[in-house]
Amino acid sequence: MEYTISQLAKLAGISTRTLRYYDEINLLKPKRINSSGYRIYGQEEVDRLQQILFFRELGVSIETILSIMNDPNFDSIKALESHLAQLLKKRFRLDKLIDSVKKTIAHEKGEMTMNNEEKFEAFKERLIEENEQKYGGEIRQKYGDDAVNGSNNKFRNMSKEDFEAFKQLAEEILNLLDKAKRTGDPASPLARELAAKHKQWLTYTWSSYSKEAHQGLVEMYVADERFRAYYDKKGEGAAEFLRDAVVHYLNNN
Repeated sequence: MEYTISQLAKLAGISTRTLRYYDEINLLKPKRINSSGYRIYGQEEVDRLQQILFFRELGVSIETILSIMNDPNFDSIKALESHLAQLLKKRFRLDKLIDSVKKTIAHEKGEMTMNNEEKFEAFKERLIEENEQKYGGEIRQKYGDDAVNGSNNKFRNMSKEDFEAFKQLAEEILNLLDKAKRTGDPASPLARELAAKHKQWLTYTWSSYSKEAHQGLVEMYVADERFRAYYDKKGEGAAEFLRDAVVHYLNNN
C-alpha cells in the first residue's frame, strides 16, 4: 500500500511539515515522486517511520537517530528489541509512580499511613522519567545502561533530607553560574566554587565519581543542544563557562 505525504502524516499522527523535514535531512525519503510532484511512501518507508517515532518517544535526538538509522549495519530487529526493553523500563517507572500516587490519595483520606520517604517516591520517579525522556538516549549511549540504572537506583533510595539537599544544590549551582559567568574567568574563586558544587551535586546520584566522567558530562552540556539550552538560560555561553570552570577545577585539584 502506498501513501501520499498527507495520508502518512494522518496515519502516524504527525505533521506533513515533520515528514518534509525528515526528507530534507535524509532521514526518511519518499519511495518516489509522482507525476504531479507529490511524495509517495511505501511499506518500507512506513516501517522506517515507525522506528523513528519509537526513537523519538524514547527521547533520542534527531542527530542520533540519523547516525543510527543511516548506518549500513543498522538492524531493525535489534532496534525493536531495544525499544521494547526501554519501554518496559518506562512502564515499570510509570507503574511505580501510579502506585505512589494511589498511596498518597489513601493517606490523605486516612485509609493508610504513608511515611515521609514514601511521600517523595512520586517526585523522584517523575524526575527520573523526565530525565530519561529528555536525555536518556544520549546518556545511556555514552555511559552504558548499568551506570545509568545504578544512578537512578541511588536516586530512588535517597533519603528525604538528601533529596531536599540535592534539589537545593541544583538551584544554588544555577544561581552561582549566573554570578560566576559575569566574572568572565573560569579560574575565578566563584568559578571554582561553582565546579566544586557541581561535583558535590553529582555525588548524590553517581554510584562512583571520576574526573574523566565529570569532564565528559560537562562536554556533553556544550555538545547537546538540550543541555546547552538548560544552562544557557543564565545567559548565552553559560554552558561553555560551566564546562570551562569544571575543566579548570579538575585539572588543578
